[in-house]
Amino acid sequence: MKRSPRIGITTGLEDGRQSLDLRYVQAVEEAGGIPVIVPLLKTAEAAAEFAVLLDGLIITGGPGIIRGLIGALPADLPAVDPRRDLSDELIYRAAAERPVLGICYGMQFLNAMAGGTIYGDAQAQADAMIHSAERGAIQHEIRISANSHLNAVLKAEKLMTNTHHIQAVANVGEGLRATARAEDGVIEALESDDGRIVGVQFHPERMTGAAQGLFAHLVARASCDSDAR
Repeated sequence: MKRSPRIGITTGLEDGRQSLDLRYVQAVEEAGGIPVIVPLLKTAEAAAEFAVLLDGLIITGGPGIIRGLIGALPADLPAVDPRRDLSDELIYRAAAERPVLGICYGMQFLNAMAGGTIYGDAQAQADAMIHSAERGAIQHEIRISANSHLNAVLKAEKLMTNTHHIQAVANVGEGLRATARAEDGVIEALESDDGRIVGVQFHPERMTGAAQGLFAHLVARASCDSDAR
């Protein structure tokens, strides 16, 4: 019997304790994958050994990203703990060639790892509308490129999404392309040409319907790639 793909899920760090929204775990399981919670790692050696367990990876939402930062973080957005920042880098590098889904902070992280830049506060720096629920936003529509992997996954050129971010992608990193934008031009999705890397600025684990296809796509891709390894 063929085993289900094992999907690593990164965690947050609050007051010295790892934390993870249960909805990430449930979304992976409902998509047919086995959720594997990634511990906070300190060495490349440990990350390499742990990555052997994984067929795919989710880099979850989080606080303010400091990689590739343009400008300062605003007072209402704390910076990511350096221990999480290091662990995310280690597991991302160790999981090379595996499919990756970056969510919110995770999308910005993927962009920064590819050499892209991130606004500290898109509302202040890019004249963007409010994108943060904490600042009063609820949801907004995104427009999805017709020739993108995201379009094929969601089967839509428009999608109403939640919005939980203060930062936003400024310049897209090498090997990635923007595949969705909000009406104010803020980049809402990125992907690699081969579709191995997908990042979304919204939180699909908190949505129903088409957005759940992102987890199904990750699990299916992880299954195919694991067979090829």
